[in-house]
Amino acid sequence: MGVVHHGNYAQYLEIARIDWLEKIGISYKSMEKNGIMLPVYEMNFKFKKSAFFDDQLKIFTSLRQRPDVKIIFDYKIYNQDGELLTTANTVLVFMDAKTRRPIRCPDYVLEKL
Repeated sequence: MGVVHHGNYAQYLEIARIDWLEKIGISYKSMEKNGIMLPVYEMNFKFKKSAFFDDQLKIFTSLRQRPDVKIIFDYKIYNQDGELLTTANTVLVFMDAKTRRPIRCPDYVLEKL
């Protein structure tokens, strides 16, 4: 078929999200050390065109709004020709690692936004 399987896109978003957080000085590892988990609650895709094997994909990640208990990311995936292939969003929830209960976005994260 030559097209990228749709199941791969979740991993692409995770890599893009981790990169976005690291660029503002936050790592998942540091959040875990602080007892905070950030699981995916919701993930949505709109596949406009297919990505093909050997395509060079570029993912633009943005924060939709200031986070509270949830943090929402929007994504646009382009190929090497600048064609928009996919739009997506993810909703993640800040959780206390011990209680497994939702918590507000930590101040140290808000300060970096």
